[in-house]
Amino acid sequence: MKKVVVLVLALLALTVVPMMGVGAQAGTIVEVAAGNPDFSTLVELVTAAGLVDTLNGEGPFTVFAPTNEAFAALPEAVVSYLGANPDVLTAVLTYHVVPGKVMAADVATGEVATAQGANVSLKADDMGVTIDGVNVIATDVEASNGVIHVIDGVILPPIELPEVDALSVTGDIIAAGSSTVFPLSTAAAEAFIAAGYSSSITNDSIGTGAGFERFCEAGETDIANASRPIRDSEVESCGALATPRLPIGFLVGTDALSVVVSSSNDFLTGLSIEQLTKIYAGEYTTWNQVDASYPAEAIQVFSPGSDSGTFDYFLEETLEADVEDGGLGLEAEGAEAAIAAVPGIQFSEDDNVLVQGVSGSPYAIGYFGYAYYIENQGALKALAINDVAPNAAAVEANTYPLSRPLFIYSDAGIIAAKPQVGSFISFYLTNAAEFASQVGYFPASERVSRLAKVQLLAAMSAGM
Repeated sequence: MKKVVVLVLALLALTVVPMMGVGAQAGTIVEVAAGNPDFSTLVELVTAAGLVDTLNGEGPFTVFAPTNEAFAALPEAVVSYLGANPDVLTAVLTYHVVPGKVMAADVATGEVATAQGANVSLKADDMGVTIDGVNVIATDVEASNGVIHVIDGVILPPIELPEVDALSVTGDIIAAGSSTVFPLSTAAAEAFIAAGYSSSITNDSIGTGAGFERFCEAGETDIANASRPIRDSEVESCGALATPRLPIGFLVGTDALSVVVSSSNDFLTGLSIEQLTKIYAGEYTTWNQVDASYPAEAIQVFSPGSDSGTFDYFLEETLEADVEDGGLGLEAEGAEAAIAAVPGIQFSEDDNVLVQGVSGSPYAIGYFGYAYYIENQGALKALAINDVAPNAAAVEANTYPLSRPLFIYSDAGIIAAKPQVGSFISFYLTNAAEFASQVGYFPASERVSRLAKVQLLAAMSAGM
């Protein structure tokens, strides 16, 4: 996945590199953008929002301009929603515009006011320039009334969802899925009830895969909790229901998947991805094989079961990872076969069972969501991975190797047929950062949090 992202960014850079170093153009910002096919989507949206005259004005303006590929990376429903809602579209587009002319050499890290009214975060360092975490991939494309900087993503202004009056919400809500997301969704459900919701809300911890089965194959649930993105095969199952579903993923937090040992373990503080991989591939079966200074005791290995999204994610980052990244480069089936063959390994879909197993022996090791570590940190010790400990700073800096997004999934048809589901998701997303901190996870980045809110607005609009 990381290689794919790098390749995409490289291709985007190749697309726009010829524009770098271009001197001042005869045309305005809109005219210069219109002359480059990579900005056709941006120009169409600027026209639809009625901003052409504004951006053809005296200026000067600085425009952080997303490419066609940046817009294409947004969910199709979001782009359609923006096109159908001029006020929202205008707010998004003017968030990309800074009054005044800001050349790349003048960029300093800090907050900058936009034409939309909210501030964007600019950051300049040895790695380049970013705006709200999005990369600037070509700079200083000058026009007669300003300058264009090309960016590889679409940035979104602060998004306010409609206020939810939980007292007036009626009708049942059914959720099931990831054990990792379970405490997060439980916190949201309990807060919704405390705010006045008095109907029935169910939240079952059955694993990500089983949750998608209930949502996509049985059509029994309104929300699927997931610790990994939905698979193509699962989307196909959703589409094959008698009343087809098109799953929409809302990112609700970030987990630092924790590799843990018992607090009674006095010899281990961290592992590399390579060492972790060899333990879970069965290549290391005693601790002194990991390091000669460790006890010559058998490694007691614990793992979530194969229905768990945590299991899938862990294998992707270890046994399935490329060899140069510390993995074995195995295909999914080979990785599952290898971990299943580890001597004495114990699997459970219940994270509390894993907690009990690992905490019961100084020679045991396991992994699960950070929230379960925090809840049991008196009995457990979280290991540093590649010398980076799981904590808020490492997650924020994206340096902890096992950070991962957490999702809930629903469908516009469900939200239309059961408005209470949309109300609950709106309440959930509005307070997601609070819930994440409450249960021991980390808030999603502001950028993806805003995208989740726009996705919900688009889903609600589709059902009207």
